[in-house]
Amino acid sequence: MVENRETPGIYNEVLVALGANLAGHMDSPSGQLDAAIREIDKAGLEVKRKSRLFRTPCFPPPGAGPDFVNAAIICESDLSPRAILKLLHGVEISMGRQRVQRWAARVLDLDLLAVGDQVLPDADTFRHWAGLELSAQMARAPEELILPHPRLHERGFVLVPLLDIAPDWRHPVLGKTVAQMHAALDPAQLHEISALSQ
Repeated sequence: MVENRETPGIYNEVLVALGANLAGHMDSPSGQLDAAIREIDKAGLEVKRKSRLFRTPCFPPPGAGPDFVNAAIICESDLSPRAILKLLHGVEISMGRQRVQRWAARVLDLDLLAVGDQVLPDADTFRHWAGLELSAQMARAPEELILPHPRLHERGFVLVPLLDIAPDWRHPVLGKTVAQMHAALDPAQLHEISALSQ
């Protein structure tokens, strides 16, 4: 068995969130996301579906920087979650991402949201990170891969694009679908998000 693969020939559905609020190598954040999706596909994650692009306020706090453009994609892969994360980090670097400050303005942000129904490293660790207050989130980052992404269920800039392409995906810990998590968001948060004309 190849070290970085799950069972060869067994493919998982992979959910990825994309965001940018700087132009980077392209002419705009939208251009950065379009180019990133092509690079992800070329790098070995087969892109099956992609959402529309959405404009969202800078987070956190709103107004701290240029608005973001966000999207989500569904891919298929037999790579391990850690190999997928490494691939995504490689795409970020190739497109000019520099990790200097947490949640700073960026040319590209790729978040691995989920790999099939895997929970890593375990449900208790997921719940710990999912339950952190915002101030703790800003100060601390996990040193290991947490799946599903511990904040996806409360972030409009993730759930709105996901609703476009995976409304029925069910969170393996919370037991809620994307549509249900989206419906639970604060309407004020959703009001600030708008689809870009394409």
